[in-house]
Amino acid sequence: MSDIFGLPSNEKVWPVRRYLDLHKESLEDPAGFWDIQARRLLWRKGWTQTLKWDPPFARWFVGGELNASENTLDRHVASWRKNKVAYLWEGESGEKRTVTYQDLFQITNRFASALQRLEVRKGDAVAIYLPLVPEFPAAMLACARIGAPFTVVFSGFSSKSLAERIQDCGAKVVVTADGGFRRGKTLPLKAVVDEALESTPSVRHMIVVRRTGQKVSMKTGRDQWWDDALRKGSSYVEPVPVEASHILYILYTSGTTGKPKGVAHSTGGYLVHALSTQDWVFDPKDDDVYWCTADIGWVTGHTYIVFGPLLHGLTSVMYEGALDYPQPDRWWQIIENYGITVLYTAPTAIRSLMRHGEEYPRDHNLRSLRLLGTVGEPINPAAWYWYFNEIGQGRCPIVDTWWQTETGGIMISPSPKLGLVALKPGSATFPLPGIDAEVVDEKGESLPPGQKGFLVIRKPWPGMFLTLYKDNERYKQVYWSRFPGVYYPGDYALRDQEGYFWLLGRADEVMKVAGHRLGTIEVEDALVSHLSVAEAAVAGRPDPVRGEAIVAFVTLKSSTRPSKELEEELRQHVKKTVGPIAVPDRIYFASLLPKTRSGKIMRRVIKAVASGDDIGDITTLEDGASVEEVKSAIEMLREAERRPKNNR
Repeated sequence: MSDIFGLPSNEKVWPVRRYLDLHKESLEDPAGFWDIQARRLLWRKGWTQTLKWDPPFARWFVGGELNASENTLDRHVASWRKNKVAYLWEGESGEKRTVTYQDLFQITNRFASALQRLEVRKGDAVAIYLPLVPEFPAAMLACARIGAPFTVVFSGFSSKSLAERIQDCGAKVVVTADGGFRRGKTLPLKAVVDEALESTPSVRHMIVVRRTGQKVSMKTGRDQWWDDALRKGSSYVEPVPVEASHILYILYTSGTTGKPKGVAHSTGGYLVHALSTQDWVFDPKDDDVYWCTADIGWVTGHTYIVFGPLLHGLTSVMYEGALDYPQPDRWWQIIENYGITVLYTAPTAIRSLMRHGEEYPRDHNLRSLRLLGTVGEPINPAAWYWYFNEIGQGRCPIVDTWWQTETGGIMISPSPKLGLVALKPGSATFPLPGIDAEVVDEKGESLPPGQKGFLVIRKPWPGMFLTLYKDNERYKQVYWSRFPGVYYPGDYALRDQEGYFWLLGRADEVMKVAGHRLGTIEVEDALVSHLSVAEAAVAGRPDPVRGEAIVAFVTLKSSTRPSKELEEELRQHVKKTVGPIAVPDRIYFASLLPKTRSGKIMRRVIKAVASGDDIGDITTLEDGASVEEVKSAIEMLREAERRPKNNR
């Protein structure tokens, strides 16, 4: 971990000490530091107190009033950016739309007016269940314009999951589409909402975007088409000033147990964090063509497709479809066609594309790229180097970012705007200014360099969520009880001798093998560092002797075929890389791994299948066939082991 990669020759390397001095200054006077950032926004009323800290509850910019829609749109349409492109949209089938800031402003205002006609007022919740289309950010900004908190529900969720979220937030209106497209298939969306509304009496109206043209039933008095709603709306709605602590949105995130957690984000603090981190991490330029590949249904899309880029007046690409459909080079085509300059994606996506080989990106001109980013999980060194060499062509720094739904925006990351330090593949480098991160032991005491512990954040920051919606006690118990007085995100981490932070995965993704605690990511990283392996997922299953036995599922690169010899080779590779205690008891070969639609591997599903347990709710699964792949891989190996040796 002490090996320093350095930077492309065209980038200036800052001494680590210089950056740490800057970071220290931001912590010594946090009120003064965040005041400066907040003044970059348009406020209707100034704040009287920068931070009211009543642990564990924080209220930022007390007394201040502003409007999120006004800050993302009105400022730009009153400037030269009026006719600048806000979104370059491409559908899975190749259709294209160009949406300027003026276009987005007009759509947002008309939909805000439509919501007001439906008697949606400040404080009323609106649920959004849409595919990745330009109407998505317009719906969010229309809600913000009139002070209505919105709840985005990822369009891959089931009717039951959607209903749970609507019931919790009490939404009066749902915005959806007739359907969506995924890998050439037409997916029903309105039908899912119809089923959800059977148990959600708070909903009075449904607005439906025409996307697929499929036939849907429209309930008289409740349902109307998006286009009809816009035609009835006025061309301008005065932005409603809201308090800085007014809820901008509620985003539900799954807990390890129990109902989904409604993460409630403020307006003022969240916008300050989104504005600042988009600036520090991505160093925006007026001529950038920026692409965050997430879905807006997840927090990455909220902050780094909608609010961060729009606050800066950037041009963003929005792509509806799967990363390798209909061909493995779909992403590389998009980068070349639009001249994308900044790419922000997930390590899982990178590893998936690695499987197809280097020839696909090499067939395209990717010279427009100047900066690469990763989000969602720690990136293993093999994927980091492939991303740097094959996609960035050795020219583009990689900003490896750590944050989560609850933090609102990036917390630990390289910062090109403030000065890039030397990069280390797999390290998110250092906390951003104003973020007081530390690694502690089980007693909450600071750990010396090189020792693995728990990541904590010692001081509040503007982007932190207000609470769990309607559940302050759960908020305190989940995030603040493990280490009293400090925020615990639930991740393992360590700092190396130079102070770099290394995120080591979720603390609840831990196996205990023969009394030894092992993080799943340690074994997965060892497996994917082998030249034959594209992706790996590891889980523990009950073992009567060792407590847990390690089982691994791997997908191989296209040039490699599974074999008993390769399985043993991988075991020895893990033994050499991590140690004998980490050697998997079984290695199964599969062509697909179970993942959520945001690209995260569903380890609990793998653990359940390997242990013979019920796999539970898999409504967020990207491809249900991947579960069958895992089951099939296990059964094939068991069948091979049952055969007499002379028949093999």
